[in-house]
Amino acid sequence: MSTTRAERTAKTAGRRIHRPRVITGTVLRTGGASVRLQGRAVAVTAALLTALVAVMLVSLTTGDYELSVTEVVRALAGRDTGGADFIVNTLRLPRLLTALAVGAALAVSGALLTSLTGNALGSPDIIGFTNGSAVGALVVIILMHGSMTQIATGALIGGLATAAAVHLLMLGRGLHGFRLIVTGIGVSALLLAVNSYLITRATFQEALEAQAWLIGSLSNRGWIHANAILLACAVLLPPAFLLSRRLSMVEMGDLTATALGVNVTRTRATLLVISVALAAFATAVTGPIWFIALAAPQLARRLTRTAGPALLPAALLGALLLAVSDLAAQRLFAPALLPVGTATGTIGGLYLIWLLITESRKSRA
Repeated sequence: MSTTRAERTAKTAGRRIHRPRVITGTVLRTGGASVRLQGRAVAVTAALLTALVAVMLVSLTTGDYELSVTEVVRALAGRDTGGADFIVNTLRLPRLLTALAVGAALAVSGALLTSLTGNALGSPDIIGFTNGSAVGALVVIILMHGSMTQIATGALIGGLATAAAVHLLMLGRGLHGFRLIVTGIGVSALLLAVNSYLITRATFQEALEAQAWLIGSLSNRGWIHANAILLACAVLLPPAFLLSRRLSMVEMGDLTATALGVNVTRTRATLLVISVALAAFATAVTGPIWFIALAAPQLARRLTRTAGPALLPAALLGALLLAVSDLAAQRLFAPALLPVGTATGTIGGLYLIWLLITESRKSRA
């Protein structure tokens, strides 16, 4: 039996209505501040913390030279001046902390950008911010032979310039929609060509080093790298967490957020800069690490089932994913030195295929 035009209109309108989500949980109030705690989100966060501690212990105790938990604790406390101290504090701990901080930075960057764009594919990897940061870093590495601080600055400038370019190309259309993803993919491809050109202008040794850096690796990462990304996270993550409530309101729509007292333009601009900066500093330290920024925020939302961006679970999950990927690259393929970017790229590629299929089915529904 055929449906009438009124019935078809009603069905179409029903698809467009965003029914309000019922948010449950416990509200904790301290002074003028209040925090809503959801049981599932708290449980997921606790589970992620437990898994993170377990991975940290495995990373610090296993390898070519195995250590006991007691030896690791003594080395961390500074009560061991022998081989265990060198292995833990010089070789393993800086690499582990770099992995945790980079994973958290990329995950929060992806969570912010995904929320701002309203698209599951709106991550720094897809839109081109990561490749923009890589261009800035490669310019400093190949042409200027700069220090770690200069490389980080170059990566930040490259990422912000890419964000500005994408914004100009989308001027008048906003940050939402499939058009942004297509524009970002085009910008990313262009920047990838620039990276290749920069490598052709380098000496043979510089080209080898740059190509190894472009794959994304945690090998030979010392305290200078760990301190750089930890400092960036210490500066950038707190404001991101503080603005997460406003971000949840922005997700409801500009008119609703404005009615609730949120300065939408300022909030978007601030969070966009934080997102780009986190991706840029992470890229400067390890090179491009693909798909952590894409997968971690989506997985965190699916696990917690929260209405908001779930920044803390996303950060923990990003740290866990990168630490596990690096651990697998070190232990499963030894003695071969497999860059962690290869592991995350393989897993992330499969996840991207699944995500594209899922989004395609949703668009046809």
